[in-house]
Amino acid sequence: MAYRGFFPAVLFGLTTILLIALSFSFVVSLVLSFSSLTEHSVKWLITIVAFVTMFLGGTISGAKAKEKGWIAGAFTALLFSLLTFLIQYLGYNNTFTSEQYLFHGGYILVAAIGGIIGVNLSSNK
Repeated sequence: MAYRGFFPAVLFGLTTILLIALSFSFVVSLVLSFSSLTEHSVKWLITIVAFVTMFLGGTISGAKAKEKGWIAGAFTALLFSLLTFLIQYLGYNNTFTSEQYLFHGGYILVAAIGGIIGVNLSSNK
């Protein structure tokens, strides 16, 4: 497959992140609704899945970009963080807490690593 460009690759990775996040959120909401589990009891599972999702989004973004994978992955997570911030700020009138800044910094780092791996997994044809 031919090189298509940097920004379509980033948008493809961002779409992947959003689809996985929405799907997992739906499943977790069903489990929480129909069981005796609480949000506190699945907090670590949600955190792990969030980091894995960022890694996968960065990997896909890097594989599609075929070059500069760390930038593609980091930019993908940065767009996700910006989208999250805008929804939280404009929709709920809240800014990020210091804990959220740490999480989103970790998301950017993990997605950048995923982008590096994605470039190396993609074929150079």
